[in-house]
Amino acid sequence: MFFVFKAALSGVLIAVVSAVARRYPGFGALIASLPLVSILGMLWLWQETKDPTRMEIHVGATFWYIIPSLPMFLLITLMMRHGIYFYWALALGCGVTIFLYGLTARYIGMR
Repeated sequence: MFFVFKAALSGVLIAVVSAVARRYPGFGALIASLPLVSILGMLWLWQETKDPTRMEIHVGATFWYIIPSLPMFLLITLMMRHGIYFYWALALGCGVTIFLYGLTARYIGMR
């Protein structure tokens, strides 16, 4: 039952971002940029484990994985400004992010 609650709440957050962004793109972006998924993930992890060591590892790794995700947003923006179709820009941005995640995982060591 807890899993269904977590999934429903997470889905509602995504739906809210999408609905707000349709009318107010900048405000939708602000909501999307909030670390809501990270906060919910920490809350769910803590609720299920109450393990400080696991939480410390999770929070530290989350910090390092945010960094390689940032170039994706700039890359997609720049490609679209130069006429590249959205889905191609998104695919290329995701590909670069996956590559950078791989480098990050190798550097910080997945635990």
